[in-house]
Amino acid sequence: MSPLSSADPALIDDLVDANHILGMQGVLDAFGHVSVRHDRSPAHFLLARNMAPAQVCREDIVSFELDGTPVDAGDRRVYLERFIHGAIYRARPDVMAVVHSHSPAVVPFTVSRRERLRPVCHMSGFLGGGAPVFEIRDVAGDGTDLLVRDDRLGRALAQVLGPSHCVLMRGHGSTTVGPSLKLAVYRAVYAEVNARIQSQALQLGDPQYLSAEEAQAAMASTEGQVDRPWALWKAAARAIR
Repeated sequence: MSPLSSADPALIDDLVDANHILGMQGVLDAFGHVSVRHDRSPAHFLLARNMAPAQVCREDIVSFELDGTPVDAGDRRVYLERFIHGAIYRARPDVMAVVHSHSPAVVPFTVSRRERLRPVCHMSGFLGGGAPVFEIRDVAGDGTDLLVRDDRLGRALAQVLGPSHCVLMRGHGSTTVGPSLKLAVYRAVYAEVNARIQSQALQLGDPQYLSAEEAQAAMASTEGQVDRPWALWKAAARAIR
């Protein structure tokens, strides 16, 4: 029996909604992807087939082993960078969902040699002391297409992520994780929001960032109310399906 058939139908619905929400919020476009760990089989995760996230429906969801092997894709193409998800789920048992995006306000912080993506507002306390940056050249040398195409690169990315909630990928994008699908989506959205605000603050000059203590307190406060933005975003995304 396919792991997909044993997954909670509500979890699959949430994963479809997550794809649409992230598209509507400008975090994902034709590219990028979001996954969730299987609720009854932690050695598997659920991810759409290779397609634009805003077009995902229930029938597009595929189950994968943690090494990136698709279980029930059949002849459908799967995402090249599924290894991002599997490697993080292996390295971080606390992670229940993963978002990989190329959100445009975040990308400049992946290539800046001077500025790190750091929390400038209370909605982005999950960024802590700043998001680490994965440099693919350190693992695969110069000349790659910057994509995490295999498990070796996935494991290297997971190592740089470490205990953080967000990791940047030089010249590529970012990967955000959470202890639930709702929180992973929330963090991906507010990583993009924070990047826009931080860029504006840097133009004004000398931003004052959240301290480590403020970031931790703000994260606990705002993320305890994740159902509020999730309900809003879900209703808006469903209204235009």
